[in-house]
Amino acid sequence: MRLFRRIVDGITLLLGHIKRRQRKKVPVAYTSPTKVNIGCGLAIAAGWVNIDGSLNALIANLPGSIHRLAYRLTGASRYYSEQEYCRLLGRNYFVHHDLAHGIPLADDSADFIYSSHFLEHLPRRDAENLLRESCRVLKPKGTLRIVVPDLEYALSLYSVGKKEEMLTQYFFVDDDDSYYARHKYMYDFEILKGVLEKVGFHEIRRCAYQEGLTPNLDVLDNRAGESLFVEATR
Repeated sequence: MRLFRRIVDGITLLLGHIKRRQRKKVPVAYTSPTKVNIGCGLAIAAGWVNIDGSLNALIANLPGSIHRLAYRLTGASRYYSEQEYCRLLGRNYFVHHDLAHGIPLADDSADFIYSSHFLEHLPRRDAENLLRESCRVLKPKGTLRIVVPDLEYALSLYSVGKKEEMLTQYFFVDDDDSYYARHKYMYDFEILKGVLEKVGFHEIRRCAYQEGLTPNLDVLDNRAGESLFVEATR
């Protein structure tokens, strides 16, 4: 299993390097409002364009027999039944793409962009570029919602003696040697607000769990106690 995940990570990284100088525009599958979930994994809602660099997104458009095989080889069985996994892949629209190299959508093409627990898995420079890309892709007055582990919460664990939890869950995450599982940076509200302002967003506000302008938050938002929820307007 560990060898398989290393192979998948290597293939995904290679594809990302090949696409580094390409910004292929994919057709937007849904009309007004267009909703885009970036770095989605399988935390998705109906009616969204789901962009991710994972094996799941790579095989989503393949036959169901491939989905069932992938279910046995990936870690999806830890969180989903086989039936639910195949339903998620078969009934939703996925685009396979390494988001470290931009968002493969046209300028001014999205009303909403959502990302949960993905930004922290990118190095700071790549994360800033992704937020800049989000600003490009959003329509004027479009909304970006970013959810990340809250640095302030993570540091609070230290003061109450939960040092191992702080270190292993937030700063030195390791999941079967998966490159993508590791955190590359952390954010509190002020840090994230500064980056969003730098790339062109305004009206940046801290939101409560499952509250904000973004649709389908009852399905998309998760990890309430540990997360920072921020919305920004282009």
